[in-house]
Amino acid sequence: MKKVDKKTLLRVWDYLKFYKMKFFGSILLTIAMTILNVLEPFVIGFAITEIGRNVSDMLKGVEGAGINYDYLAKVLLIYFIRALLYQATNLYSQLFMTDVVQEAMHDLRKDLSDKLNRLPIAYFDRNQFGDILSKVTNDVDSIANALQQSLLQVLNAVLGITFALIMMFTISWKLAVAMVVLIPVASVLSQKITQLSQPYFRGQAKYLGQLNGFVQESLTGFSIIKLYGKEEDVYADFHSINDSLKKNGFKAAFISGLLSPAVALVTNASYILIAVLGILQAIAGAMTIGNVQAMVQYVWQVNQPISTITQLSAIIQSAASSIQRVFDLLDEEEEMQGAVKASLPKEIRGDVTFENVSFSYDKENPLIKNFNINVKSGETVAIVGPTGAGKTTMINLLMRFYEVDSGAIKIDGHDTKELTRADLRSQFGMVLQDAWLYKDTITGNIRFGKLDATFEEVVDAATTANVHHFIQTLGAGYDTVINQEASNISLGQKQLLTIARAFIADPKILILDEATSSVDTRLEALIQKAMKRIMQGRTSFVIAHRLSTIRDADLILVMDQGEIIEHGKHAELLERKGFYYDLYTSQFKNESE
Repeated sequence: MKKVDKKTLLRVWDYLKFYKMKFFGSILLTIAMTILNVLEPFVIGFAITEIGRNVSDMLKGVEGAGINYDYLAKVLLIYFIRALLYQATNLYSQLFMTDVVQEAMHDLRKDLSDKLNRLPIAYFDRNQFGDILSKVTNDVDSIANALQQSLLQVLNAVLGITFALIMMFTISWKLAVAMVVLIPVASVLSQKITQLSQPYFRGQAKYLGQLNGFVQESLTGFSIIKLYGKEEDVYADFHSINDSLKKNGFKAAFISGLLSPAVALVTNASYILIAVLGILQAIAGAMTIGNVQAMVQYVWQVNQPISTITQLSAIIQSAASSIQRVFDLLDEEEEMQGAVKASLPKEIRGDVTFENVSFSYDKENPLIKNFNINVKSGETVAIVGPTGAGKTTMINLLMRFYEVDSGAIKIDGHDTKELTRADLRSQFGMVLQDAWLYKDTITGNIRFGKLDATFEEVVDAATTANVHHFIQTLGAGYDTVINQEASNISLGQKQLLTIARAFIADPKILILDEATSSVDTRLEALIQKAMKRIMQGRTSFVIAHRLSTIRDADLILVMDQGEIIEHGKHAELLERKGFYYDLYTSQFKNESE
């Protein structure tokens, strides 16, 4: 997995800087809080020194000796005011930073969402949906938790160490020097352990993304897994990924967990050293007893922040890996817009031309070579051929999901590479084999093709698509909510709704990709009837395995290995008794058997 880049980590500031007033306000309050915390042993030291002096005078029999309650009351009042200010600065520093982090993460999620919409189809072909989802959810949450929980604590720790050392030098530079010598020991230990654990944190983030992707795919195809009895195979694959996640997670947690006892060892050693040296100086009269206890407390205030940083190490390292993954996604190459040299008029004819188009997913294995067709407005073009012949690829090129390697695709004479993708795709309507609907009402799903459509237009589209009667049989009619998996309606009904969605968009060019391949004969006839209605007056590209559905096409293109090997009308192709004839007769032979 890619190593975490320090420059990438600093890019988080690009999101925090928009809220820099509250951010720096939180920093200033944290500084004030740290100073107030550092003053605690110093203030208490005055009280302890005074009590020690009073007790010593009483033991010596000094006349009028006793506890100086007035002085102690003043010291305690100062201590109480300091405590109130400390809690107030702590509260508001956390409040401001929480607001900054949540706003910044809101912006980051928004940018990720926008980025996903600008990525090419090829990116989603290469990456698991679950892993992409993990970057947008788990990784962003990891960054938010680290910033919210760790940023101020680390700052507080660094400032606490600095101010505590300043106070120690103020009280006794000799003891302070002894303390300074021990700090690098803890620092070196922390650095070495962090270097050992970081690769495992990166691996943990990687395998967590893979696990999310695998679970998402397994749940989507759960019924198929059950049908073919592949539960054990799926479990084995899950176990392999889960085991890798466990091993990386254990090593990351265990190695980073060594930081706390390692630093504790240095802390205990420093306690003993400072306590012994302080007592010796107090006996020699070089220090007051109050300053000795202050120095011991400052040892805690130096070592406790170091311990805090080590405890936060796991969160920080996990967030560093998440930052790298998130910004890697944001840095992915987007769909090339190219130079916009032309724009389509609001009303186009719908002429489509492929001129010597060549394309390959893999440069070493050409798929489409010197592809040429000329489709006139309103014509229906059927594309047939065996699996892998290049039928769907041709549609992907027409929609500019992929860019052609050479040649040109033209709409009404305009090269699609000179148009914006939004301008180009606004002229198309698509009905695919996989009928995609989302969790919303039936009205909302149909209106997806035209967001400002009136209810009357929705009903008209549903009627044209032969789905109006079915909708009326539902309890809530057009207000029926389709669930997240669209499993509360049948596949054929989903297909009819997607046809209604395509119709309401009123496209000039229509693409029907295996729209009837997964339905029964009765529904096929119903869908065919709906398709004929919406195809009227539109240039249509129909990909079909059931050759009986494309008999009336104006032009049939027979493809094999990326090339058009035959073309013509249905009757003409049958008369030639070529490749199409073999496909057609073999299909009907299989169906009759």
